[in-house]
Amino acid sequence: MVNWRCLVVSAVLASGFVQTAGCGTAPAAMEAPTTASHDGEMPLPEPNLAGSVSLEEAIAGRRSVREFTEDPLTWREISQLLWAAQGVTDPRGLRAAPSAGALYPLEVYVVLPDGVYHYLPEGHAVEAVLDGDRRDDLWEAGLRQDALRGAAAVFVITGVYERTEGKYGERAERYVEMEAGHAAQNLLLQAVALDLGAVPIGAFYDDQVQAALALPGDHRPLYLIPVGHPGP
Repeated sequence: MVNWRCLVVSAVLASGFVQTAGCGTAPAAMEAPTTASHDGEMPLPEPNLAGSVSLEEAIAGRRSVREFTEDPLTWREISQLLWAAQGVTDPRGLRAAPSAGALYPLEVYVVLPDGVYHYLPEGHAVEAVLDGDRRDDLWEAGLRQDALRGAAAVFVITGVYERTEGKYGERAERYVEMEAGHAAQNLLLQAVALDLGAVPIGAFYDDQVQAALALPGDHRPLYLIPVGHPGP
């Protein structure tokens, strides 16, 4: 039987859009991003395309988790979560979450104890944008919801509405926010498949989130998603 995952892997590798794991192979040991290239990009570990948890199991197991252990996430786990949210999955550049007109207005950041990183889907890489732990700042911006500073990582989904407005006008706002929901659900289900916990948070002060993470003015925060190992 033809393995469709292998076909996708081969096509995407040929396109140069994204690094991928071999079909049906177990993920390699955890590895950190390699040294930054000349343009500051740090490649991520290759995402796995053949997990051991079915989609149905992930849907059934998804619950909002707000308490976490102190265990950190590995870069392999972070890589997989970013790929699920906005990774390139097709040689034409199409991504894991659907986008109106394939305009891709979302930008995703991950806030870790050592700094803030911006995801670059086309090369499956990250770029460091801030040093230091900003989770307490997000906790303040997010109405002091403890998951924001208790989780090992906080994924921040932002929208650049102008990318969609040029084609869709007034409906762009609806489309961008629908797309953020698609990406968030992908990330939440991927967390279940990795035996991690997560919770989507929409209650926060937009301007405080932008200030805490030094976001560009047109990167409007839409979701904060704490992710970590579930607590007791």
